[in-house]
Amino acid sequence: MGRGKLRIYLGAAPGVGKTYAMLSEAHRRIERGTDCVVAFVEHHNRPRTEVMLHGLDQIQRREIEYRDTVFTEMDVDAVLERRPAVALVDELAHTNVPGSRNAKRWQDVEELLQAGIDVVSTVNIQHLESLGDVVESITGVRQRETVPDEVVRRADQIELVDMSPQALRRRMAHGNVYKPDKVDAALSNYFRPGNLTALRELALLWTADRVDEYLQEYRTEHRVSKIWGSRERIVVGLTGGPEGRTLIRRAARLAEKGAGGEVLAVYIARSDGLASASPKELAVQRTLVEDLGGTFHHVIGDNVPSALLDFARGVNATQIVLGVSRRRTWQYAFGPGVSATVARESGPDLDVHIVTHEEAAKGRGLPTARGARLGRARIIWGWLVGVLGPVLLTLLLIGVAPDVGLANDMLLFLTLTVAAALIGGLLPALASVAWGSLLLNYYFTPPLHRLTIADPKNIVAIVIFVGVAVSVASVVDLAARRTHQAARLRAESEILSFLAGNVLRGDTSLEPLLEQVRETFHMDSVALLERDSDVDPWTCTAAAGTARPLTRPEDADVDMPVGDHMALALSGRVLPAENRRVLAAFAAQAAVVLDRQRLVGEAAQARELAEGNRIRTALLAAVSHDLRTPLAGIKAAVSSLRSDDVEWSDEDEAELLEGIEEGADRLDHLVGNLLDMSRLQTGTVTPLIREIDVDEVVPMALGGVPADSVVLDIPEDLPMVAVDPGLLERAVANIVENAVKYAPDGEPVVVSASAIADRVEVRVTDRGPGVPDEAKDRIFAPFQRYGDAPRGAGVGLGLAVARGFAEAIGGTLTAEDTPAGGLTMVLTLPAAVGHPPARPDLPATATS
Repeated sequence: MGRGKLRIYLGAAPGVGKTYAMLSEAHRRIERGTDCVVAFVEHHNRPRTEVMLHGLDQIQRREIEYRDTVFTEMDVDAVLERRPAVALVDELAHTNVPGSRNAKRWQDVEELLQAGIDVVSTVNIQHLESLGDVVESITGVRQRETVPDEVVRRADQIELVDMSPQALRRRMAHGNVYKPDKVDAALSNYFRPGNLTALRELALLWTADRVDEYLQEYRTEHRVSKIWGSRERIVVGLTGGPEGRTLIRRAARLAEKGAGGEVLAVYIARSDGLASASPKELAVQRTLVEDLGGTFHHVIGDNVPSALLDFARGVNATQIVLGVSRRRTWQYAFGPGVSATVARESGPDLDVHIVTHEEAAKGRGLPTARGARLGRARIIWGWLVGVLGPVLLTLLLIGVAPDVGLANDMLLFLTLTVAAALIGGLLPALASVAWGSLLLNYYFTPPLHRLTIADPKNIVAIVIFVGVAVSVASVVDLAARRTHQAARLRAESEILSFLAGNVLRGDTSLEPLLEQVRETFHMDSVALLERDSDVDPWTCTAAAGTARPLTRPEDADVDMPVGDHMALALSGRVLPAENRRVLAAFAAQAAVVLDRQRLVGEAAQARELAEGNRIRTALLAAVSHDLRTPLAGIKAAVSSLRSDDVEWSDEDEAELLEGIEEGADRLDHLVGNLLDMSRLQTGTVTPLIREIDVDEVVPMALGGVPADSVVLDIPEDLPMVAVDPGLLERAVANIVENAVKYAPDGEPVVVSASAIADRVEVRVTDRGPGVPDEAKDRIFAPFQRYGDAPRGAGVGLGLAVARGFAEAIGGTLTAEDTPAGGLTMVLTLPAAVGHPPARPDLPATATS
């Protein structure tokens, strides 16, 4: 009896239609004559899902009593006894009630699969164990019920049930997912557009990764070496030369022509590490390909064409981009070259693009060998060992061990030669070889004490000794120098990596950078000097160090020009020439940081001037009309009351006085908002943060609107918030007044509050005309009124002041669409420390 097959319907969130799709599949299988039963399906009182259960054989659930409550779970024994061909098991990540056969439902499913029963199940992306932290950071809800990723990965089929966030929210608003009394809470908390979009992306990416895995497994199992162009994968072969940038950009353009194109840049390095590639150029090309959305790979292989083709076929690439060879014409006598070889051996399933570039046929050149400085002390000791060592060894052998034999004598002299190479390099070792061979000939090779050799065998021995000694000395010297160079290059790479990190982080502080220069090169002081022209005096822009800053590059021990009118001056010691490359990188970065500082300052000043100019223009417009309108009404009413020509009745006088009062109130409100806006613009708002309950502040903010125009829905068990009560009251008052202004008659504004993660949200919902997405940010700008708002409705400062106050107390204010029409203002406030928020009252299927 074989193992059953598992098919999983994966969704991004509850309500996308996983259970409906599973039941539809069951009906199709029954029509084909398959024995299919419902082992456990939860329809959650959704009419359309419940209808799909009609006509399906359902196995009775098992009842389990737990804490004086009866729960129902899947009866695994009944399913095994029934032994259907296919069993439908909903909610794979479900946690069974204590007392069940297994702790988790996926374990029940595993038993059915072991018994040879095929299973069709459902699961949401947020229930995968590896994504728990990610989902919590997105939604603020920790998933208590999870399923191991490996269980889902082992499924024979995974089908994604996809739905756009907008369509899912419409489905919920129509009551097709939850009961009407749960819809608003769900839409306001878990099922926000941002949450659903992020969860959908997780589901799509996870499914795409599984598709790639299945394709790779199939190709491996069936030994498919032919490339399958499921999507464009373009491999770029890099040599470390400057033409690599051209190739990468060309490959990126090719990838853009097809949907889902991918660029993989690969550098093939020889296993012995000897190549002419520039590490600096490779680093630049790595950054370029990553900026263009591709990946960089480093592969070891002595046969470059074979290694490149193996890599391309291993990643299922469809195209290879190579550059025209940089070799000169005469160099083709040694072979056709990498590009021609790859094109010839690529086969019909792999396209090869040969791209021309400016470096073509200019020659590769040889890597520049940089000598390693071993230091004066090491060189002196090397000469001492190479010259005096053989003399001392000769005296020791003559006086102590004269009969050890010529072979042993040569080995001892060879040991001195190796020691001289290790300490002082090649030249002391060669001196040791020459001097040692003479001493061997004179004192230890017959005839003794003569520079002649009687036995031809001894001649061969001496020649072999010289050859071996020179070879060993060369190898040891090369290894020592390579080690020294590697250490130096590693230090340089760390320094350049620091500079690159500053560039990526956008650091704009000049003094820490100069201090880093001083510490790196062990200088007393470092100064960045600048002048406007060739005849102007130098000025010190920034400096670091304990010594007095320099004022001229001529006074410095080391100066590094940066452009025509800027220089980096260092005092303390003279640097060797090999350090100037890193110093030049520091100098260039210092110039970039200085330019960035100035640009940031100029941009800030420009923004302040532009904002100030806009505020002044809008303020003049407001004073010229919106402030004059209530003033004109007040003046007309006062003039009428003071007129002696008309006899006013008591009702008329009361009406005129009421008009004066309303005009004064409008003036007071407008002037108050103008003053608040000016305080926000000048940064003089200083919040006094303290802990307070939301239900103490919000009711106080409703004094300016009719009592029947607002409905409050604020739970008493909300955590306290850390805010300035006065600023919070003003912000809520402005938001509510704006909502009431646009709400239709008979549709009160709803003010509700809830706790999510470490914050408390106050939501002001109206059923007005709403605001399109492109205008949602614009309505918070000062002196902005959306649509055809009447001129007397205000100067457009209410929401701007509300957002300013919200940000001043550490919160946020955003606008969202109200389901079924309208606008919802979401005011997010930080919960007080020590008052953990309660879990949001979400529908059960959002967390299980």
